[in-house]
Amino acid sequence: MRQAALVPTLVRMSTVPTPTALTSSAPQSTVPAPTGPASAVPTSAVPTPAVPTSAVPTSTALLTDHYELTMLQAALRSGMAGRRAVFEVFTRSLPAGRRFGVLAGTGRLLAAIEQFRFGPRETEHLRSTGVVDDRTVDWLAGYRFGGDIHGFAEGEPFLPGTPVLVVEGTFAECVLLETLVLSVLNHDSAVAAAGARMVAAAGDRPCLEMGGRRTHEQAAVAAARAAYIVGFAGTSNLEAARGYGVPSAGTSAHAFTLVHDDETAAFAAQVAALGAGTTLLVDTYDITTGIANAVAAAGTGLGAIRIDSGDLAAGARAARAQLDALGAVTTRIVVTGDLDEHAIARLAAAPVDSYGVGTSLVTGSGAPTAGFVYKLVEADGRPVAKTSIGKGTRGGRKEIVRRFGPDGSAVADVIIPGGEWPGAARARGAAPAAPANAADPADAADPAARAAPADRPLLVPLMRAGAVVAETLVGAAGVTRARDHHRAALASLPAAARDVRYGQPCLPVVVAGDGTRPVS
Repeated sequence: MRQAALVPTLVRMSTVPTPTALTSSAPQSTVPAPTGPASAVPTSAVPTPAVPTSAVPTSTALLTDHYELTMLQAALRSGMAGRRAVFEVFTRSLPAGRRFGVLAGTGRLLAAIEQFRFGPRETEHLRSTGVVDDRTVDWLAGYRFGGDIHGFAEGEPFLPGTPVLVVEGTFAECVLLETLVLSVLNHDSAVAAAGARMVAAAGDRPCLEMGGRRTHEQAAVAAARAAYIVGFAGTSNLEAARGYGVPSAGTSAHAFTLVHDDETAAFAAQVAALGAGTTLLVDTYDITTGIANAVAAAGTGLGAIRIDSGDLAAGARAARAQLDALGAVTTRIVVTGDLDEHAIARLAAAPVDSYGVGTSLVTGSGAPTAGFVYKLVEADGRPVAKTSIGKGTRGGRKEIVRRFGPDGSAVADVIIPGGEWPGAARARGAAPAAPANAADPADAADPAARAAPADRPLLVPLMRAGAVVAETLVGAAGVTRARDHHRAALASLPAAARDVRYGQPCLPVVVAGDGTRPVS
């Protein structure tokens, strides 16, 4: 097998310290009026828009549900708005057959919370539409989240029933964040979980994210970010490259071949512009002829060919034989076309060098949401819980540790009600880090509550008093940090976790105080 590569060149784009996706406050460019003889519409005939043309908000405050604000209005009236509250984010189950989930979107969420402000435009909308009364609007005008947030480090694998994010503050300031928290984490974590399975199926062959044309334009940026965190080598999305430092790559589509008089002319033009190391798309017409034309245009040093249709396994085998016969023994084979983790796994024995994945990745490969919910578990220090059939919750603050066996592999996630083990304070005082050990409290009465020498606390501080605890949690730095953490954390799971076949969660989740009873 040739050295795996996506395309001859993966171009790292310039980065900025904070993400631009979803929360960009930069002025939006306008499309210039057509010029030259081809212009059929005079400039004077193009009306000036009466409203902003960009759908990207400068504030995230209205990226929420109506009832968050009506709850606030009622809580202000009842006197409950100022009660100290603890909310937890968790999922009750994984998608059928999945062995773990992956938390992603944390860096985006922290940046979005900092921009959760009700400015003049937002407050005017609320007043003019009567969503809430004037007293509530006045309260919102001064809103700034001033609470604390702890959570799993971004990129951390998670199991059902474990709180991956804990939001603490007044009821009023925390309840407003519910929809924003769930929107970001449910989407990004769904993409990350699917992407992690695809990377596992691909083995040492790189995967490129290319799903921008199959989802909302801003979701595409978030999806590229999430995919890179879990091991994708790059993206086709330039905004993800600019905002998050994700390497971008791409060469041409079938349209480029079709616009030329013939395939030979198209390939010659592409090679002249991009060099012999480019990737030529050879299935516009006939693959065998396309490969011959590609080698003729670029020589035996052709970087790669891409196949986007047909039986990919058979096509790759035939292509490899033809390329070798033509002397293009170093030319790589990239395959694309409705791939998911199962299709990638079936191609393991084929002479494929890399994969391009789109639709299945950005839609979560059959599970478009992580299933996270945002539930109140404590009010003024008192545990509260739902008892709804099928939707019950476990009240009270909790700590989560991952327990490791003698061989260094994870064996369980342990939920510790109340966070009453001595490592809890230390865990809350440290920023996210690579897997580390915590001390064993000798005074723990319940065996399941003991923090063994190899226990790793999973809840780490993300925001304190409304401020992000470290700049390296957001923007391009946050993505790099999350990617590194995911690699280390995934390696610590049992080997079976990386099997993409139908299975059960890779670790049991047990509750201290309940012996070893798994979380249902």
